[in-house]
Amino acid sequence: MAKADFKRGIWEALDEELARDEDVIFFGEDVAHAGGVFQATAGLAERHGPERVFDTPISELALSSAAFGSGATGLRPIIEIMFADFIALAMDSLINQSAKYWYLSNEQKSIPLTVRATVGGGGQFGAIHSQIPIPWLQGIPGLKVVAPATPFDAKAMLKASIRDDNPVVFFEHKRLYPVKGELGGPDDVVPLGSATVVREGSDLTVITAMKGVQDSLQAAEGLAERGIDVEIVDLRSFRPIDAETIAASAEKTGRVLVVEEGPRTGGWAGEVLAVVTEEALGYLDDAWRLTMPDLPLPYSPPLEKAFLPGADAITDAILTRAGIRAPA
Repeated sequence: MAKADFKRGIWEALDEELARDEDVIFFGEDVAHAGGVFQATAGLAERHGPERVFDTPISELALSSAAFGSGATGLRPIIEIMFADFIALAMDSLINQSAKYWYLSNEQKSIPLTVRATVGGGGQFGAIHSQIPIPWLQGIPGLKVVAPATPFDAKAMLKASIRDDNPVVFFEHKRLYPVKGELGGPDDVVPLGSATVVREGSDLTVITAMKGVQDSLQAAEGLAERGIDVEIVDLRSFRPIDAETIAASAEKTGRVLVVEEGPRTGGWAGEVLAVVTEEALGYLDDAWRLTMPDLPLPYSPPLEKAFLPGADAITDAILTRAGIRAPA
């Protein structure tokens, strides 16, 4: 397999799906002429033409409404909301129209819509350009929510999202764009709703996603030197969620730490712990979560670093819980 970065995986998925299916269209704020704020879509307009890839005004509600209309009339739209923080402006069209259309049409018609949006802290983007609004969307029937952690999954899951007949929100963590790894070919597709074990272990399961996967792998290497063997589950999909993989790993190790880059109250980590409780409670010795504080993410670089649950925070949480290190 070819190796490239996460951003290239996104580009190839868009390019290949636009070439594969003439019903696929792609539009959003600065996605064509400028190539996207993170340069993830540069050159697509030139390759596929202005009727297939085009820029729009800065209006998230207009974007999502146009996508709903085009999806209802036979196209397969992909839109980009530059920062996921502003998906709130598209909520009415996304939640009350696109996500409900299959149900309200008596299962006669669904909306094959893919919404791409960047998420995550770590680049000093501040409180309103760094959020990960998975909990805003996780409870919406009819909507799928996915977030890859590797270049391979970025490409393969975006292709699966575009081909899916339901509306899918596809989150891309901005700190993952430069991460390099293998990319699959045009026929490699990862099913939505499937988690994966990215590191086998026997002492404790860490369940996480996106940048948390990279941080957990880093933490696991250091913990291995202390004799703690960590298994890591990459969720990849938040709705539908892969309860089977979560439960199997929890039963295997008997201890679960859920790591979420987001506020503690109402976060997706709580939903994962609910799955663990319902599916694997009889096998558990311990289960807890590590999140950000219940505060907006600060702009200040040292404060932002202290807020984010990175590799050091994961290591400290596990060592503290194991009684090897006193709480900070």
